[in-house]
Amino acid sequence: MIKQEHKGKDLTTNKRAIHRLRKACETAKRMLSSAASTKVVVESLFDEVDFCKTLTRAEFEQLCMDLFSQTMDKVKTTLSDAKLDKADIHEILLVGGSTRIPKVQSMLQEFFNGRDLQRSINPDEAVAYGAAVLAAKRSGNMSKLMENLMLYEVTPLSLGWKDCYGAM
Repeated sequence: MIKQEHKGKDLTTNKRAIHRLRKACETAKRMLSSAASTKVVVESLFDEVDFCKTLTRAEFEQLCMDLFSQTMDKVKTTLSDAKLDKADIHEILLVGGSTRIPKVQSMLQEFFNGRDLQRSINPDEAVAYGAAVLAAKRSGNMSKLMENLMLYEVTPLSLGWKDCYGAM
């Protein structure tokens, strides 16, 4: 897009420009969760060229559709690995900031046959809640409120990132 609009200029070798553009795109992604369109503006992005692009939610969804499809593939794989059918799921709790994206929500709701999505916990904090409950259970230091809580390990494998040196 930038090469087309700015006579073939390539900013991929400019780490600072890439960082600033990514930051602006992240802001745009968040804005498009509640607005139909937004402007992505980065002044003096590179070579004194300003970047300004209006992005609609429809354009954003089209650009990210492969990522949304991969997300749904992960949901299907996780259910399969856990030997669960989607009918076995009683509540769908949204976890992670990208679950605020309307297209992700609609794809999940469609996959689970129109079931309501649980929004009672902040998606950014849901993993921390689960980790706190697990830590309390494992330490045996639980309050009365937590005694009847049951934790199910629905992801049968640990998930994580390994760097090129093998560290997690």
